[in-house]
Amino acid sequence: MDISSYVGGHWVLPDKTAKPVLSAVTSEPVARIGTATLDTELLLNYGRLQGGPALRELTFHERATRLKALATLLNDHKAELTELSFHTGSTRADSKIDIDGGIGTVFVFASKGKREMPDAKVLCDGDIEQLSRSGTFVGQHIYTSKPGVSVQINAYNFPVWGMLEKLAPSLLAGVPAIVKPATVSSYVAHACFKLMVESEIFPAGSMQFIAGRTANLLDALGCQDMISFTGSAYTAQKLQSNPSLLKKGVKFSAEQDSLNATVLGQDVKSGSSDFNVFVDEVVREMSAKAGQKCTAIRRILAPENLVTDVIDAVSEKLSAIRIGEPSLEDTDMGSLVSLEQRSDVLSKIETLSHECELVFGDKALDINGASVESGAFVSPTLFHCAEPLSASSVHSVEAFGPVATVMPFKNTESACALLNRGGGSLVASVVTSDKTVAADIVATSAAFHGRLYFNNTDSAKEATGHGSPLPHMTHGGPGRAGGGEELGGIRAVKHHMQRTSVQASPDLLSGITGNFVPGATKTESRVHPFRKTFNQLAIGDTIVAGPRVISLEDIETFAHFTGDTFYAHMDEAAAKANPFFPGRVAHGYLLLSFAAGLFVDPDPGPVLANTGLDGLSFQKPVVAGDSLSVSLTVKRKTRRNDEYGEVRWHVQLQNQDNDQVASYELHTMNAY
Repeated sequence: MDISSYVGGHWVLPDKTAKPVLSAVTSEPVARIGTATLDTELLLNYGRLQGGPALRELTFHERATRLKALATLLNDHKAELTELSFHTGSTRADSKIDIDGGIGTVFVFASKGKREMPDAKVLCDGDIEQLSRSGTFVGQHIYTSKPGVSVQINAYNFPVWGMLEKLAPSLLAGVPAIVKPATVSSYVAHACFKLMVESEIFPAGSMQFIAGRTANLLDALGCQDMISFTGSAYTAQKLQSNPSLLKKGVKFSAEQDSLNATVLGQDVKSGSSDFNVFVDEVVREMSAKAGQKCTAIRRILAPENLVTDVIDAVSEKLSAIRIGEPSLEDTDMGSLVSLEQRSDVLSKIETLSHECELVFGDKALDINGASVESGAFVSPTLFHCAEPLSASSVHSVEAFGPVATVMPFKNTESACALLNRGGGSLVASVVTSDKTVAADIVATSAAFHGRLYFNNTDSAKEATGHGSPLPHMTHGGPGRAGGGEELGGIRAVKHHMQRTSVQASPDLLSGITGNFVPGATKTESRVHPFRKTFNQLAIGDTIVAGPRVISLEDIETFAHFTGDTFYAHMDEAAAKANPFFPGRVAHGYLLLSFAAGLFVDPDPGPVLANTGLDGLSFQKPVVAGDSLSVSLTVKRKTRRNDEYGEVRWHVQLQNQDNDQVASYELHTMNAY
């Protein structure tokens, strides 16, 4: 198999400088990779000048729709990607984590793009800031797509998921991607990429692929470009210190190795269901992907009195794991990704053995259906460190394989001290049912971790696992873990965009954002807005209705009908004693009900449903004898499907003095 680069819309085959990529199971060649040159100028121009503008012509919803189509396409090709993944040493279960997990991540970003982002090209962030007394000068933070490229450098352990978890938010943000996979598993990433680019679901130039070296690419990047890196801390520091990147202020995000830990709470009893949850998590994290996960458990923290029980229980389960040919159904754990990686892990095991006792590890491996000589197989290895507070290597050396160390702690305070000795990690997990233990660990150790995962018997059946990053939640961590962030829902999309504060008049700001801003010009419609279809409605379309006088009888009738006889509505003396009210006042929900009665058009029409309201606030009390008027203005429109879209209305309630007494945002679904 030739692993070609995809540059400027063309495949570039390996040349005579190409090198073989070997199977992790047989050490036989699987593919060829490498070319002597890379046309960096063509690569960047194709992304910046063709892919970027084409992506930015699409709205967030249009990009999200294409992401869904992309995920659907890949879902139909999982079997062939799994077959290739066997050569990386991954079992079927491992490939499911990588391939299914990656495709699922794309589906999630597609869904979030439709539900949480506007059908627009500008993303508003937060509320309008009133910068002047009368509201003629206001501010709004916005996000816009950067006119650069996202260079995505991925690790070897997840060739599909690692690529897709960076690609999805980048494309949703409207930023073209240049994918650079790790050589040793590049044939899997290449097969997945080829499916995507040849589908033409996204515009030409949206994604490119580098097979082999990046040449002078980093030197050619500018301030509108970014690098998203996953891999070792050493490589991250080497790349990040590139003088050109530093000079030009190129954004660099790193997700790198870390010594993730798990804690067994002091409230847990040996042999209990919570104890078993803990042991199962440890064994799963040591054996899945043969421990080659940036989130895998490396340090196992147990109360002093339970260390022996933990070692015995984990060792018993590890002894039942069958190592061998990844494609076989009865294989539990495959190989490491290469013989070089095995040598590195064995070297790290030797280093750890200098201050730790080996309590489980089978050097004479019995390999199921494969050869121990030609394959990169290694036994699960468990150490015990009796004095972890004075040890150093267990908190600084990561054997990137099925290797972990059990260490004791005296109390929650000392457990947190050990957690934090890792110098920052992607994730730490805790098995406990004690709320105080959980709260204390968060207070003391959250700053050292990108994610804290708590589990016990109550959540175990549905918990996603210590080592499973989810697209909804941040993946990254401080310190040794790199300090970057990936995933985290729409936050990951924003990392690819520029946040800008815009200050202007309400009219101009409405034009910039595509949303109605209070104070902007309204257009009173001769046709009731509820008689207009989604497509006929325009931002700023308004109806003004009222007035309606509020009587004491209205207030009392509403109170008795609803059962809301709160004293402020029914007791004059008590209401006057309240610092907020001049006397008996109308119910807030009475005002909303009357407002709806004023602006609603009752006949069947384009408005299909009222789906809720946001931002309700009451500014001034209304008493008997006051009159109520309401204005209803189209604030934002969002397409939802082929039949209807969501309309958000800005609603203002005013009294006879034109003072605003309440405001909120009303949501309706309107037919096209």
